[in-house]
Amino acid sequence: MHDKTASPAPAPAPPLFTWEFAADPYPAYAWLREHAPVHRTALPSGVEAWLVTRYADARQALADQRLSKNPVHHSESAHGKGKVGIPGERSANLMTHLLNIDPPDHTRLRRLVSKAFTPRRVAEFAPRVQELTDQLIDGFAERGEADLIHEFAFPLPIYAICDLLGVPREDQDDFRDWAGMMIRHGGGPRGGVARAVKRMRTYLAELIHRKRENPGEDLISGLIRASDHGEHLTENEAAAMAFILLFAGFETTVNLIGNGTYALLRHPEQRARLQRALAEGDETLLATGVEELLRYDGPVELATWRFATQDLTLGGQRVAEGDPVLVVLAAADRDPERFADPDTLDLARRDNQHLGYGHGIHYCLGAPLARLEGQAALATLLRRLPDLRLAADPEELRWRGGLIMRGLRTLPVEFTAQGK
Repeated sequence: MHDKTASPAPAPAPPLFTWEFAADPYPAYAWLREHAPVHRTALPSGVEAWLVTRYADARQALADQRLSKNPVHHSESAHGKGKVGIPGERSANLMTHLLNIDPPDHTRLRRLVSKAFTPRRVAEFAPRVQELTDQLIDGFAERGEADLIHEFAFPLPIYAICDLLGVPREDQDDFRDWAGMMIRHGGGPRGGVARAVKRMRTYLAELIHRKRENPGEDLISGLIRASDHGEHLTENEAAAMAFILLFAGFETTVNLIGNGTYALLRHPEQRARLQRALAEGDETLLATGVEELLRYDGPVELATWRFATQDLTLGGQRVAEGDPVLVVLAAADRDPERFADPDTLDLARRDNQHLGYGHGIHYCLGAPLARLEGQAALATLLRRLPDLRLAADPEELRWRGGLIMRGLRTLPVEFTAQGK
């Protein structure tokens, strides 16, 4: 006899990494948090990895030193290891950066880089970020329409990070082309991405050599000068560091601006609330609002790779030595055990210790710059284009299918044309 009071069987696990999943992964993440919070799955590359989806487990994993960032700990073959990093970084000899190493090397490199990437340097860069923001909006304001990804969210952080690194203005369009290749194809065929990364690597090596001979006040010159107890970055370490600052410093901000603007357009009451605050000269809601946008639909979906250096237990699940682990930041930041009404966008949310930029020793070094750019971009858009509106059916928008980052391919908008 069947027990009629028994709970119904849970719905089957939703498919992961499809185009439908890319458009809205949050129902699948809710299922995983409830039924399989530490879940082993095959990734599109064929690599099998553990997905960590609950907030408490995510924070533990991000700070657990038994989970290494170095791909040498991956249990698969050398061929398999090539599938777990940033496309092209291995062949371009760019592996020795902060996302791929552990203490003590990580401690040394981060300490050296932090000397050149200070909060004061970021604060001093604010006028240039505002100048770039206004220049880009000037480029389409008279038309009354734009694709905010290609004409605004993408070029702003590219030009900003190039300026900060010290890439001459006449070379910055080359970086825009290389970065565009990485964004367009980061989740698909890797040949074009690898070529773009190699070109970037060659250019950075040449630029670092020139900066050694003729240093300036830019970040690359600061990396070259940075020392600690007589230790300096090697030329290869400096090139790898410049590469990861560029890579991490542009795509996360592209997605912060794109996802954030899209969320505001889909939540008109929150957008109007922010516009009122800005009109009154109150930027408090802008600061909390950007943090909420990072939590609600942040630019980084999964934290970069980690590998178990020994057998361990995570969220009640045994993870074997050598297994890859991916912390799903997007799932953790919608965990109802940590955030009240997690699927609701609330720009005034105060208790908001989201994981959008990670946690622990690998917390994003460029987070202050990304926040600066995100706040400038959103505030200026809302002030200058107050009737900004979506110019496409949301169902028609396409999201890039990359594994780590989450962002729109395009964001077509309309607004009242602005005369000069």
